[in-house]
Parts: sequence; structure tokens; C-alpha cells
Amino acid sequence: MNSLADQTRWLDATGQAELLASGEVKSGELVEAAVERIEQLDPALGAVTLRYFDQARTAVAAGPTGPLAGVPFLIKDLLTDVAGQVCTDANVALKAHARQAAADSPLVARYRAAGLIFVGRTASSEFGTVPAAESAAWGATRNPWNTALSPGGSSGGSAAAVAAGMVPIAHGTDAAGSIRIPASCCGLVALKPSRASRHTTVESVQDLIVPSAVTRSVRDTALLLDIAHGVESPAPTGGYLAELGADPGRLRVGLLDTQVDGSPVHPDCAEAVRAAARLLESLGHHVDPGFPAALGDSALDGLLPAFWSSGMADVLGDVARQLGRDVTEAEVEPLNWALGTMGTEVTAEDRQAARDGVADFARSVVSWWDDHDLLLTPTLAEPPLPSGTLGSDPADPLAPLRRSVQFAPFTPFVNFTGQPAISLPLHANADGLPIGVQLVAAPGREDLLLRVAALLETAAPWQDRRPAL
Repeated sequence: MNSLADQTRWLDATGQAELLASGEVKSGELVEAAVERIEQLDPALGAVTLRYFDQARTAVAAGPTGPLAGVPFLIKDLLTDVAGQVCTDANVALKAHARQAAADSPLVARYRAAGLIFVGRTASSEFGTVPAAESAAWGATRNPWNTALSPGGSSGGSAAAVAAGMVPIAHGTDAAGSIRIPASCCGLVALKPSRASRHTTVESVQDLIVPSAVTRSVRDTALLLDIAHGVESPAPTGGYLAELGADPGRLRVGLLDTQVDGSPVHPDCAEAVRAAARLLESLGHHVDPGFPAALGDSALDGLLPAFWSSGMADVLGDVARQLGRDVTEAEVEPLNWALGTMGTEVTAEDRQAARDGVADFARSVVSWWDDHDLLLTPTLAEPPLPSGTLGSDPADPLAPLRRSVQFAPFTPFVNFTGQPAISLPLHANADGLPIGVQLVAAPGREDLLLRVAALLETAAPWQDRRPAL
């Protein structure tokens, strides 16, 4: 790599923006440095599915403005439109169809207005169903900390790209942990914001999806959240970035360091969350074992299959509309085809029962925060998985979904409740692999999560931990 590509590789987005504002580098130079890193690093990782290098150069020539003007950025190849570009949802039929979007998705438009330069798309699992970034359409994405391992997912391409230093930040989406899971696997920060419609009934799987980003720093996470909310950042008052230094007070924190049923998690994940608890206590917070009892409610077990399968039937119906024809079994991975087939048999009554069950569950879980400020959990029950662990199994199509639940039992509930949660890279195991911890707050309390995250980042900084790739 050239010197600028090396010099800027590990800067966060705020640091890159400061270089641009100082005049030390120009936007075009920063973008070309990112292009160079992608071309050199991505062949070993497979994180970037589509490259927008020429379009990025055109955007630079137009003179971007905003708090992140000229900073290179990647967008997940799932459920997110970029004007004039293709989104494949990691599906072979949509990849071949190559529909060009007429306009930006709303969040993409805000990112563009903030001056971010889109240099490409990142890998996902097909339709984001499993927490990996492997698909028949694009192949497998590798973890830069160990290329024999998965980066997690479904926003795994974004996480791998940021962890490897291709770009400082990248977009993701989260329906059951799809931002927080790869952040844990790749040593990054990821905030799942509150659902905008958190006070309404969850009608479908699509209502669980919240867009956000993976970052290297808490300040970048706060800034991107401000941008998503339309706040002028950096703002002298108001906005999440401006509040990072605020004292959160002495907090009441519940600790969940096992599975909900009391069975153990992997020792690396248990040690990560217990070390975080000790750190919080050293900072003056009160940490006690405890979590919402409703997390152990088995009533949802009979309802969620109808919820997930009907959601996949809806997804395949939308794909058919985009293609202008029926989707064939050969064009869909076995898990998603099986779910979609099951979904066609779900009745309106089944769907309503699932919606009612989710609403009851959410109310029961969120009430725990009446007496607590935060819940601390491992982000995952295991360290990063070997690549291919969650791959398709035609002989047992639902096997990847069952394995996913074992791997990531702590992330999905906040999507159902609408709460915000953040994964922080506070720990590394004996092999040097990052192990994340998760903090969950009451609906709408991103401010509290970010204040505490900033305190933890200062007390136990992670920026010097980098993959060898």
C-alpha cells in the first residue's frame, strides 16, 4: 500500500474527517486510499460484493459537504437502495436481475447528505436469515482476525471490511443481531437503535429490522446516529455526540452471564461479560445478577415459527414481484426455501397469535427496566465460528437456523421489544480473537448506552487491537 493508505487505515471516521478539514489530505486522496486497501485486502476476505469506485470518484468531484464530507463508506447489500445501483440481497436471482434503484433509501440519502462517499456494497447471508456472510450468490466472507473463521452476520461483510481497515465505518441492518453479532466477531462497536415504531405492534419480521452501522469508536457511532436522526453534528448542544461526556450517574445494572436457563456459555464469553461487570463496578455502578424473567418464557416457542416462516414467504413474494415471475427452488437457498414454503401454510389466525404473543413478550421484558438502567450480557454464546458452520444443508434445511439460535441467543429479544442495545469489543480470548459484550437499555435510551460505552472505551480502550491481515 502507499503511505497514505497505510497512514489512514486505522483512523476512525471522525479522525479521517479531521484530516480532511485540516487540509492535510483531499477527499479524492482519502477515497483512493480506501480503494487501494479494498483491492489489496478484499481478495482474502470477500467482504465487498459490488464496487462503486468510478461513482465514488464522481461524488468526490461534485464536492461533498457535511460532517463526514469525503469519508469513504460501504453499504450492506441487503434491503437498502442506492440510486442507480443494484441491491442483490445476496440472492442469485436478484443478482442476475440486476435491478437499478431509482432513488436512495431514506437513511442512504442522509448518509449522502452528510458527505459520505459510497465505495461499494458488502456481503450478507441470503436475505439476512443467518448470522453469517455466506451465500450462493457471493460465496463466503472471511474474518480478518482469522480467515478460517466467519465474521458473523448478517452484516459480516461490513464488519470484516471495517475490522480489516478498508473503510472506517460501514452500514448494516439488524433484525435479530445482524449488526451486533459481526461486531463481536470482528472487534467493533455496533449499536442497534430503538425501533421507531416501538410503541406499536410488531406486524411482521420486517418491523424488526433496524438500520445502523459498524464502527471502530463510540464517537463514530454517536455521530452516525445523529446523522440518521437528522441532527446537525457535531452540535454544540443536543444530539448524541454532544452528550458523550455527560455523567450517567450511578447505574443499576443486571448481569446475565449464563444462558437464560442457567446453562453455561463458552468460557471466553463468560469471562468477557464478568470482566465488563467488574469494570462497571470499578467505575461506580451497581451490578447484580438478574435479568427479565420473561426472557425464559417458552410461550413464544410455538408462535415464532409462524412469524419467521410467514415473513420469509412475504420476502419471496417480494422477490417474485421484482423479477416479474415466480421464484424457483433452485434460485433460493434451502433454509429460505423451506421457511418460505412453511410460511405459505400459515393462516391469518396463526399470524395474529404470533403478533399478540410478541406484544405480550415485549411488555413483560421491558417492564424490568422500571427498576434497572442496563442489562449486561455476552453478545454471543461462543467465539467466532469456523467458516461454513451456518452454511446450507439440503438434507436438513432448518439446521443452520437451529445452530444460529445456539450461537446468538442474547441478541434477538431486543428486536422484538424495540429496545436499543450496543456491542462493545472489551475482551479478547487467549487466541487474540475479539469477544464482545452487550448492554441493553430501555426503549429510547440510546443516550445512556452511548455515555456508558464512552466511559468503558476510555477505561479499557480497544483501538490498538488490530488483526494481522
